[in-house]
This record gives sequence, C-alpha cells and structure tokens, in this order.
Amino acid sequence: MHPILFRIPLPHVPLRLWWALAAVAAIAFVYAVVAGARREKNDAITAIVVAIATGGAAYVYRAVSYEAPNVPIYAYGVMLGTSLVVGWYLTLPLAEKDGLPKETMANCYVITALAALAGSRVLYIVTNPEEFKSFWDLFALRNGGLVAYGGFIGGLLGSWAFLAPKKIRLLAWADDAVPSLASGLLVTRIGCYLFGCDFGKRLPDGAPGWLKTLGTFPHWAAGTLANGEGSPAYVRHLDVYRGTALETDLIRMNTSFPVHPTQIYESLVGLVLLTLLLWQRKYTRFRGQVFFLFVFAYGFLRFILELWRDDVERGNYGPTLDAHVYIPLCLFLMGLGFIFGISLGIPNKTARTVARVVALLPPLVAYLALRPASFAQTVPYQLSTSQLIGVVSGLLVAFLYARSWEDARKNPRLAMSLGDMTSIRRLRGESEAPSSPAADDEEPEAEAT
Repeated sequence: MHPILFRIPLPHVPLRLWWALAAVAAIAFVYAVVAGARREKNDAITAIVVAIATGGAAYVYRAVSYEAPNVPIYAYGVMLGTSLVVGWYLTLPLAEKDGLPKETMANCYVITALAALAGSRVLYIVTNPEEFKSFWDLFALRNGGLVAYGGFIGGLLGSWAFLAPKKIRLLAWADDAVPSLASGLLVTRIGCYLFGCDFGKRLPDGAPGWLKTLGTFPHWAAGTLANGEGSPAYVRHLDVYRGTALETDLIRMNTSFPVHPTQIYESLVGLVLLTLLLWQRKYTRFRGQVFFLFVFAYGFLRFILELWRDDVERGNYGPTLDAHVYIPLCLFLMGLGFIFGISLGIPNKTARTVARVVALLPPLVAYLALRPASFAQTVPYQLSTSQLIGVVSGLLVAFLYARSWEDARKNPRLAMSLGDMTSIRRLRGESEAPSSPAADDEEPEAEAT
C-alpha cells in the first residue's frame, strides 16, 4: 500500500496563498466575460460570484504562506482526480447521444462534481463530528474523510439546481451520469486501498493466503497520518487489542492483522454496476430507469459490504435489534422492492422469473448464517449510515421504478422526453421553431423533474 505516491520538491521560498486565489479569481472573471458575450446569464453570474469570492479571499489571506521541502501527492487524491476525468469522457458522449446539449452538460458535470465533493465531505462531518476541533479541520482532506452516499446526494442536488432553470429533466441527465458513478467507485476505491481506509473486519484463520496478503496493511512511518502511526487498520487493531498479547504480536509483525480488503470488493462492485448500467441502457423505456437501477443495486450491494466493514468512521443510526432478525428483514424488504419494481426492466420473461426467485435467497441465507444457537447468544445490531441510506433509497426508487414503468406503458413518448424541447433547442444553438412537424414529434415537451 502506498498512501503517498510521490513528493514534489518545493523552492526554498514561502508560497503565498493569495497567488492561487488570485489566479482562480482571474480565470473566473475571464469565464464570466465569455459567458456574458454568449448571453449565458446564469453561467456569467456564477462566474462573477466565484471571482468576487476568491478575490476577496485573496485579500483576506494575503499574509498566509506555505513553506515545506516538498508536497506529498496522495494516492486517494490521484485516483479521485482520475475518476473525474474518466467520468467526463464517459458521461458527455452518453448525454450527447441522448440528445442533450453538449456544452450545457459539460458545465453541469463540473457543477455536479463539485457538489458531490462537498456533499461527501458534509456527510462525513455529520457522522464524525468529534474529529473536527476547528473550522480549518473541515477542509483538511489529507487523511480522507469523504462518504460516497454524501457525494451521490450532493451531486443530485447540484445537478437539479443547475438544470431546473434550463428546463432539462433531471432524470434524463441522471441516466447519463450514473455510469460515471460506477466507474468512480471502480477507480476511487483503489485509492482507498492504497491509502488503507475503509478496511474490513479480521479475516478468519482459514482464509486463503492470497486474500490475507491483500488484506494486510503495514505500519507506516510517523507523520503519515494525523491521528496515529501506521495504516488505519493497524491503528484500529492497536486500539482494540491494547494491553493484550495481541498488541505485542502487532508490534512484532509491524503490520495489521489480515482483514477483508473491502476496498477491492467495492471496486469490483463498481465494475459490475458499470456493466449492468450500460446493459440497461439498451432496454430503457423511461427517463430515470438507469438511475433508479443504480441507486437500488448500489444500495443492496453496499448493505452487504457493510457487514464486513470495520472502520469506525461510518457512523450508526436507528434502532438496535438482533442481527439475525434485523439484517434478513432489510434484505427481504429489498428483495420485495426488486420483485415488484426493478425486475420489470429484465426483458426476458424466464430470466425475470428466475431473478425474482433468487431475490428471496439473500434474506434466507442471512438468517441461517446469523441464527444463534440459543436466545442468550443473540447479537445486537445497528445499521450503519450507509446501510440505512441504502435500504431507504432502494425501496423508494423501487416504488418509483414500478410507477414510471406503468406511466411509460401509457405514454411512451412522454416517458422518454428530455424536458422542454424549446429550451433544449435554444441551448443547442438550433432554431426554436422545428424544421418540420416530424422534427417536433421527436420529443414532447415536459416539465423538468
């Protein structure tokens, strides 16, 4: 594992913070001028606000400087940046293929990405308030501190705020954007693995040797982490086994005990979801179908993955029930959501029936695996933040999927509309009046939803 990929040497002079802020302000001002010339009022206003804010910050922090021998480049940051680039080249061609205005969607992607980053940080802060001692700690991303579900929620809100004035359906954009979320999971979780965060529970002694090797995290040098020495798993095990013989074993091994490499598990989940979403696009009957499938599938798979997670930053909410009742109950509810909602998207009737039967197996398997030998041996369980969001969002989109499927049966053209076509043609730079009646029939006008 390599939390720091490389270091960039710095000159032996202080670097002023206002230099970077002034550069951002200048770029934003130029963009505002260009947007104004193109009569893109909303984009111009946004750029002016950014220019004023960063310009003011440059004046306020004109005396702040940074001086260090080098700048560490963290693995997670590199993989996060890579995921945004991959998402750009995946999302925009899909949006253009669906008939959405390319330039507008490019701007929307940037807004969505920024909102997702903010949302992922906010949810982490909400679930781990004890880690933040000062205002500046909110912006200290050096040691991680982002929650995937917060990013999904933040990105959705950012997209809605950007698209609503342009009268483009949010769900039309969401269908094109969610494949990039799947690819983002595939890429960023590799960054998590290199950093060592989001690790799993201890592997049993009988686990395969290759899996133990993947799940063993080293003792890093002092100063790599702000809250302890060693990888997060190593620090966690030192805390759990402090004062026992196992602590001596940890110090002697200079590594964590082997744990489930849940980062790699979720990276593989991203690959599976990406394949599933691209397949579902071939059988789309309403806008939002691909998005609903992602929300449900990720919620289900994330719920299961959380059973193997062991990092304490996830947070827990809701009632505490016996594990052999609580977990199968949640899986059963999601199984019903799949049967009456999501399974409608499987075009082959035989495959759909088989899938519906299989959907009832996870709760049964979970009950048999978790059932205690006696009542006195029951294990209390409380859902993590991600499990709770996964179940609630999964059931909600299953209901919306079934309702949208029925609406699409009644009015297929309206179900596949992109939004107000007059606004979309204007954003494309086309004439507002259709060239022929047939052209006007390509997409019915619809309110943004």
